[in-house]
Amino acid sequence: MFYEKYHHFKLTKRTKRKNTPDFINKDEWPPNSPNLNPLDFHIWGAMLEKYQAYIPKLTNKTELQIVLEAIWNDLPQEPIKKAVLAFRKRLQACVRADGGHFEHLLS
Repeated sequence: MFYEKYHHFKLTKRTKRKNTPDFINKDEWPPNSPNLNPLDFHIWGAMLEKYQAYIPKLTNKTELQIVLEAIWNDLPQEPIKKAVLAFRKRLQACVRADGGHFEHLLS
């Protein structure tokens, strides 16, 4: 059973490399990059903007939770979809920059 799973894993990996030339190996993947997480590079910023414009100002944790959930539920889906679709381009730019700053490569 173990051999079959291992063989299937190796075959899948080989097929992925063959059919996906821009496949990024796990060793090339930065472990914790906020620039590669759609929530970090887009969604949280959009939520913060809505939160900062929110009136009246919140006074406790319960109010904060209610308002953040409302902001989350009201976020338009189109920008979220674009952020997710931009993920591959951002990842490839990060690899080209050898894990360094890559925003300038996205234009």
